[in-house]
Amino acid sequence: MIRLVRAELTKLFTTKVWLGLLLGAVVMVAAFAVFFTAFAGDPESGIPEVGTAAYDDLALSTAANANILFLILGIIGMTQEYRHRTATPTFLTTPKRGQVVIAKLIAYALAGAAFALVVVVVNYVVVAIHAGALGSAPALNADNVETMASSWLALIIYSVIGVGLGALLRNQVGAIVGGLVYLFVVEPIIRSVPATAGAYKWMPGGALEALTATFEGPELLQAWQGGLLLLGYGLVAALLGTLLAVRRDVV
Repeated sequence: MIRLVRAELTKLFTTKVWLGLLLGAVVMVAAFAVFFTAFAGDPESGIPEVGTAAYDDLALSTAANANILFLILGIIGMTQEYRHRTATPTFLTTPKRGQVVIAKLIAYALAGAAFALVVVVVNYVVVAIHAGALGSAPALNADNVETMASSWLALIIYSVIGVGLGALLRNQVGAIVGGLVYLFVVEPIIRSVPATAGAYKWMPGGALEALTATFEGPELLQAWQGGLLLLGYGLVAALLGTLLAVRRDVV
């Protein structure tokens, strides 16, 4: 298994896709942090003032907004085997397909952990510089470290969900487009419509907001409950993806 995981990491780092996704995530969270802090304390924005615990919690949670890029990272890690027609030699080399998928899950969880750490650190640095210029940078106390750790964990889970989704759909473009539509269309609609808002807390987006922080919106689960629910989605996606990869023919 160690050799399989090492092989998957080698595949990842022999292309520049990982670098593009990481840079994209860094730019995204930096932009979110800058704009969030710029409007802090503005009555029309509703964002808490810099220096308050509420501001620290929300600002340091903006790292989790890079979840879509971590989802794409996992999707590409799985679907590239089918897109580039390397699935057949991969599965011939390791006939037990379940081991291949598990190796991918482990490899992309490890890569996601490293990338997420970079994203969380960049987010904190940008927030600290900008908020510090306005008079009060967030301290690295227990509460703020816990908030950053929650965002870090959430990003890792999304990379695992991406691998599972890629194994389920196999088509790279379809999986990425489906993930984008779900995150930016389906969940926001469910979240904003009163008749369906109650179900949002049980969805991945609701679990993510509960685990990290939410600006404004419907009632959510407790943070630990959101973390367990999001982890459950990751495990289910991984399990289903593994089962289907084992059972389906390679085409």
